[in-house]
Amino acid sequence: MQLASVRIEKPESVNVILGQAHFIKTVEDLHEALVGAVPGIQFGLAFCEASGPSLVRHSGTAPELIDLAKKTALALSAGHAFIIFLGNAFPINVLNAVKAVPEVCHIYCATANPVEVILAETDQGRGILGVIDGEKSKGIETEKDIAERQALIRRFGYKAG
Repeated sequence: MQLASVRIEKPESVNVILGQAHFIKTVEDLHEALVGAVPGIQFGLAFCEASGPSLVRHSGTAPELIDLAKKTALALSAGHAFIIFLGNAFPINVLNAVKAVPEVCHIYCATANPVEVILAETDQGRGILGVIDGEKSKGIETEKDIAERQALIRRFGYKAG
């Protein structure tokens, strides 16, 4: 077995959802879930088919995000992995819709942070072992940090008050 790390290359403003599903219908179902969750959403998604022709299947509403998803999925080449790049939405806006798709088995991460995907490769194929999402913790938040966190959440409109 060989271990590898693939960094997800993306613009800083783009959010990513990385997961695993189990059926070729995933592409259409994820597409429908995303456009149903956020009107006018801009996204690209790709899915690594794990048998038969083993192609990277893709869809989306924004050509540059679709291209990014195809390129990233091919770099991962991990069986049944899917990746979604969001242009004008946050994962919190679509994550429940994505998780509700019957083919979705697992979500590895949903983030705007830098992400590295840890892969294992055998003679059979490749699989995702996990992800590194963002940076190592630098300490414990202070009372000032708590106040800043609470203000940020309210400024984004996720909490009232």
